[in-house]
Amino acid sequence: MKRPIKKAVFPVAGLGTRFLPATKAMPKEMLTVVDRPLIQIVVDEARQAGIEHFIFITGRNKGVIEDHFDKQFELEETLRDRGKSAELSLLEADLPGAGQTSFTRQQRPLGLGHAVWCARDLVGSEPFALLLPDVLVHAEHGCLAQMMETYNDMGGNLVAVEEVPRQHIHRYGIVGVGADHGRAFEITSMVEKPEPEAAPSNLSILGRYILQPEIFGILASQDPGSGGEIQLTDAMIQLLADQPFHGVRFEGQSYDCGDKVGFLTANVAYALSRSDIGPTFRDALREIVSEGDAD
Repeated sequence: MKRPIKKAVFPVAGLGTRFLPATKAMPKEMLTVVDRPLIQIVVDEARQAGIEHFIFITGRNKGVIEDHFDKQFELEETLRDRGKSAELSLLEADLPGAGQTSFTRQQRPLGLGHAVWCARDLVGSEPFALLLPDVLVHAEHGCLAQMMETYNDMGGNLVAVEEVPRQHIHRYGIVGVGADHGRAFEITSMVEKPEPEAAPSNLSILGRYILQPEIFGILASQDPGSGGEIQLTDAMIQLLADQPFHGVRFEGQSYDCGDKVGFLTANVAYALSRSDIGPTFRDALREIVSEGDAD
């Protein structure tokens, strides 16, 4: 019997050094794509997939994330007094229910694997989802929801994958491809940041996972890997020897918002898709591009 996925882990302890000085006093996860913080967009994806408990792995100076997912009585009263019902309804719709959020600290930056391990007591003995806030997937039917459908059919461990150019393979965790099952396929191997000539494929692990709780026991004794950090991919490689892993080819467009160009591109794509500002923004972009061509 497949155990349902009700909990999701969000590692948000990173320093965001690539976005300094913007992230000197503000967490990178609170950078906005149009008018929604990155972390809110990823939580929205998890909620759409049926997640009920949201677990945030934070660090120092990340208290604003906890505030974001809490009630703001003064703001709400001001909106109510001024008759701004639409804005008030938006805040209320985004607010998780009482007891649906948990926060714990990753006290030292020891890598993604260590951040996941920090959630062990909050997750317990259940399978769980893991979503990296640096990665947005723009899709009508969310990436995690697509993975949930595959999990309901197959169970086990799942990772979202996408093709990457050969010259960029060394930046990612890469999977080996086994038997095909439509949207999903069996993963035969995983390699963290291989050189292109040694890579088993050009399919990279995206930043969306469904993992069984046995991963915590492996992470507890995991040796540092690439970059001197506890690598989640290394732990998944060990778990692969005992449990099935499947890769999921998702429908949608991903954006690496840990990169400045990826973040700016996400802003453009999300803005253009909005009915309220998309047409006007498209006209503004055309004007900017035409001025640039004239120069």
